[in-house]
Amino acid sequence: MEPIRPGIDARYRLDLRALRELVRAQQRRVSNYVLAHQPPPRAGDPVPPGLRRPVPRAVRDMLDAIPVAAVLVTPVPEEDGTPRFVYTAQNDHARAYAAAHVPPDVVPRFAWPISLLERFPVLEDTPLPQMLADAHRDRVQQGPRLIEWFITRPPRAPVRLSSEATVTPCGEYLLVTWEPGHRAHMALAAQRLVRTCWAEWDLADGSVEASLGFAHVLGLDESAPVPGLADFAEQVDGGSLPTLYGLLYDVLLRKRQSECLLRMSGPFERLVRMVAEPVRAKDGPVWALRAVLVDVTDDHRRRELARAARREARRQGERARALSEIADVLRDAVLPRFGGEVAPSGLDAAAVYRPDARAGIGGDWYKARKLPGGRLLIALGDARGHGLDAVTLMAKLRYALAGLAYTGHPVEHLTEWLNKVACDDGTESTATAVIAHYYPERRLLRWTCAGHPRPVLLRGGRATQFPVPANGPDLTLGVLPRATYVATETHLTTDDVILLYSDGLVERRDTDPDEDAARLIEAAEHCARGGALPPGHAALQTYAESLLNHLDDPHRTDDATLLALRRTAEPRQAGDARAEQQ
Repeated sequence: MEPIRPGIDARYRLDLRALRELVRAQQRRVSNYVLAHQPPPRAGDPVPPGLRRPVPRAVRDMLDAIPVAAVLVTPVPEEDGTPRFVYTAQNDHARAYAAAHVPPDVVPRFAWPISLLERFPVLEDTPLPQMLADAHRDRVQQGPRLIEWFITRPPRAPVRLSSEATVTPCGEYLLVTWEPGHRAHMALAAQRLVRTCWAEWDLADGSVEASLGFAHVLGLDESAPVPGLADFAEQVDGGSLPTLYGLLYDVLLRKRQSECLLRMSGPFERLVRMVAEPVRAKDGPVWALRAVLVDVTDDHRRRELARAARREARRQGERARALSEIADVLRDAVLPRFGGEVAPSGLDAAAVYRPDARAGIGGDWYKARKLPGGRLLIALGDARGHGLDAVTLMAKLRYALAGLAYTGHPVEHLTEWLNKVACDDGTESTATAVIAHYYPERRLLRWTCAGHPRPVLLRGGRATQFPVPANGPDLTLGVLPRATYVATETHLTTDDVILLYSDGLVERRDTDPDEDAARLIEAAEHCARGGALPPGHAALQTYAESLLNHLDDPHRTDDATLLALRRTAEPRQAGDARAEQQ
């Protein structure tokens, strides 16, 4: 195992180890592939005696004069007429290449002459045999072409060889020359990968020298000649011609480097950044223009998309902030501020509201006010959704209930009418609510529950949830326009605390409603410290805030509202309460 530098964290060590193992695994795959594709040794017929004569001295001198690796091959016809290519002689460069790249213990020793494919069987799967056959038949030079082959050397890693090979007819021989070709192909691959090319336009004779990737980068026909400077201008879109003129003026006349962005003509959009410099003789005019051209179409498109995304994000952010501000203002306008209105009736009220930090303002609402005849209207609801739509529905329901309450009808009728209001508003306008009337002289709370969590009663430091109505839970508002609701009666004693709340206070993802209610009951008793709350409105407000803080956590995904009502004493002014059954 390779040593890892000290002083680096464990995660870096694990990542580096995984990277090394990935490379080792690929090396094993390559070795297995080479072993599986290694051709068996060829056992050809003996070389005809006539070919055992030595190569003429003049031919050997000519071979050694070639500045690259070269091998002399003699075509020998087989019985069926197909040629057999005999490995006849090699020059010093070929021997040096073999010594540098081919391990001596891999290729067995041989006696001259020998068949080329018997000497190197792996060459049979390369273009070289076909090049030899074509050159022998057509008497025309073949190549250069890239020849890649490998040599196995178990248990060590295989050797991969890559060369540019050329086959040239030379009288009765074929001359095979090669030189390392991977660098040229790497350069071409690099130009294709980064979409970059270069060219030098000679202004004296009009000749052009360009890199291999020139046509690919500019989207030109690969078989067409490299365009001259004037012909190159014809490939540029008309709108970019003044830009190209400015670059040529800077380079040719001002004799300085310049760059520009050009839009190329053609069926597909292509943007090319051109950076050019002058080539000049000492104290003479600019002789040539040398330029590097980069296809920046994808980069330009990505930048445009990024700018569009930023603009859209800003627009959406501004819209969200505007909607949030409107929702905040609307909520502040409709949420009540208790100014002692219910205190004369023997109740103290405290409310705490907390929006969801991620989803924003929701549809929670509440109301507590005195009605003609001495009754109190108490309600808490939750309109579906978040944002301006939820606040708008909340405001409609709250104001509708405030108006309906003055009809003097019992809470079950008010709930039925409020359900019709929600149904008329649209299929998405659903809400839950607890709606109640409190009769101070009778200490009676008559309430309905439209799909909402049932209130909790804190009495003597013990908390319990209001019982399930006799006919079962009633429907959510806005579902069925003809739904009916039944009221339940609960009698209160002095210092009783009623907790009305929205589901955002206790509901969490993947939790059970019974578990949520149990958690609220436990928290209500914990915050009361096992006894009655201290007297005074401040104590009730503090209790409500501490209860919400105790239940709040980062997993809350809805706004949370808590309305705490405490029966303080007998009402200071007797009302003329009538039984709602009348």
